[in-house]
Amino acid sequence: MSAVEARLAELGLTLPEVAAPLASYVPAVTTGTSPTYVHTAGQLPLVDGKLAETGKVGSEVSPERAKELAAICALNGLAAVKSAIGDLDRIARVVKVVGFVASAPHFTGQPGVLNGASELLGEVLGEKGVHARSAVGVAVLPIDAPVEVELQVELAD
Repeated sequence: MSAVEARLAELGLTLPEVAAPLASYVPAVTTGTSPTYVHTAGQLPLVDGKLAETGKVGSEVSPERAKELAAICALNGLAAVKSAIGDLDRIARVVKVVGFVASAPHFTGQPGVLNGASELLGEVLGEKGVHARSAVGVAVLPIDAPVEVELQVELAD
């Protein structure tokens, strides 16, 4: 078990199976030469292959619940990274997190929702989990998900 997966276990978390793509793409790709980067596809809050919640944040989904869902997305993102590199201990740092929040028209708390993903990455990876981030409000996400997160990760040599 990698140190990162041991840390997940300490937090009571388990790395999920990588979700099957919903369309024509792969969960993660590597690029570059030493250092290498991993870019994940957008990760939805899937638990055991099923969407944990549907709807717009600020109307059907509370901001607090959406924050929890963003953490699930980040965990799914780590699973996608592992599928591309085999060992999460190869992560040098999370470079950027991009998050999308399906928002009710009046909702402006997208950064707070995405804190769920950012905080999980910090808890799991420590300083390696500190990253730049974008939090974007959108009208709708695939299969009516409330939140979607993608990761950009730099790998150690």
